[in-house]
Amino acid sequence: MSLIMSLMLFFSNINPAEALPSLIQKGKASFYSKKFNGRKTAYGERVSSESLEGAHLHLPLNTLVEVTNLDNQRSVIVRINDRGPFAKGRVIDLTLAAAHALGMVSKGIANVSLRVVGKGQAIAMSPSAFTTPIAFQPMLEPVM
Repeated sequence: MSLIMSLMLFFSNINPAEALPSLIQKGKASFYSKKFNGRKTAYGERVSSESLEGAHLHLPLNTLVEVTNLDNQRSVIVRINDRGPFAKGRVIDLTLAAAHALGMVSKGIANVSLRVVGKGQAIAMSPSAFTTPIAFQPMLEPVM
């Protein structure tokens, strides 16, 4: 059922984060290797292994997503700031900090569920605006 809703949202002009704040998707998660640390994301930021961020193919950038490891029920909220994963069968790529929070580092991949919980405010891109992950905290607003 969630696959059908995801496809309907993908092919429509409706923003998924605004249309269904609790959209749920299940699949496999992986995390960025160390070689991606410092590279630019699709949002123009630098990948930081210490931030709680992730990559999703279709969700709008700056969407807040609760990721739950279905094997141990640990959850973390990440902000989508990149596109991917591009490996078959994966629904999200996470930073190392998010993978640690989910307890999936030793296995490398995990069965997860994704639930959209909010979105960040629109922000102007500038190199100095993203020096630390703390800079994002005032910009987050819940969507209910």
